[in-house]
Amino acid sequence: MKKIITYGVRNYELPTFEKLKEKYDVEFVYRDIYLSNDCKEDAYGYEYVMVRGNCFLNEDSLRALKEHGMKVLLTRTAGYNHIDIAACKKLDIPVAFVPGYSPNSVAELTVSLGMSLLRNLPYTLQRTSAKNFVVTDRMFSREVRECTVGILGCGKIGRTTGQLFKGLGAKVIGYDAYPNKEAEKVLTFVELDDLIKNSDIICCHLPYIKGSTDNFINKEFVSKMKDHAILINSARGEVMDFDAVLDAVESGKLDGLALDVVKNEKALFFKDHGNESLQDPVHQRIIDLFPKVIITPHIGSATTMALQDMVEISLQNLDEILKNGTCKNSLNK
Repeated sequence: MKKIITYGVRNYELPTFEKLKEKYDVEFVYRDIYLSNDCKEDAYGYEYVMVRGNCFLNEDSLRALKEHGMKVLLTRTAGYNHIDIAACKKLDIPVAFVPGYSPNSVAELTVSLGMSLLRNLPYTLQRTSAKNFVVTDRMFSREVRECTVGILGCGKIGRTTGQLFKGLGAKVIGYDAYPNKEAEKVLTFVELDDLIKNSDIICCHLPYIKGSTDNFINKEFVSKMKDHAILINSARGEVMDFDAVLDAVESGKLDGLALDVVKNEKALFFKDHGNESLQDPVHQRIIDLFPKVIITPHIGSATTMALQDMVEISLQNLDEILKNGTCKNSLNK
């Protein structure tokens, strides 16, 4: 029986892990901490290590883990910029990821965030929670069927978001460097500038590709957006220039910003900061701009079906690596 130490496991995830361990004949060792460079010793002695986002591992840590018995590294995430992949190749450590999981998980959150801002719910709920039930001008809104929704990145998640908005009556347009036939069933592909200037709501589902999509949404991008548009980023923090976008919200250029991701997530997410000021000034600014800016702690994949996909595909990756020395989701290619 294979023993896998797995990190960042939350209590609500345990039933899924327990169900799958029987199917794949494995034993899990659960850790609620995030394996990282400053606590790598916790994984010493384990051959199979499973991590998630915010488990940051550099070359020194990977070398130490290999020297202390690690044979395979699995990340149960689609993103993998938390792992030094070049070092894994150099050290000949098999590492695999989960290229896709339930697209509805992120898409449903994206639509929920967008509708919340469109109907000014954060503002309204802030007032009613303080026992203020006066209806103000700001509670008056458009209906989504009057809106054009732009999908930036039209892979499985992007086109599922488009399908959901289309079901609500919105006109849906999309931009992708590589347009695909499946997306054309639910949206109309347009040039990037046309999407930016015509969308009332822009949903970002771009992958983060270092050197390519860094700060893709920047000052120039925002300047071309419609006045009073809404922007949603449930993809990667690295694809957005936060200062430029927050400036646009603060100036009134944009009506709202919804985030499930930020840059430097390790400093913000999965901690209770209480009443203390946040160390990263951009993070503090995000909080200060509520209710025009709303943020969730990277919960796009926090659904039953997404979790099952992520864990099960990771276990399939391990089986394939042990059988063939590599797998279809290998990052060592």
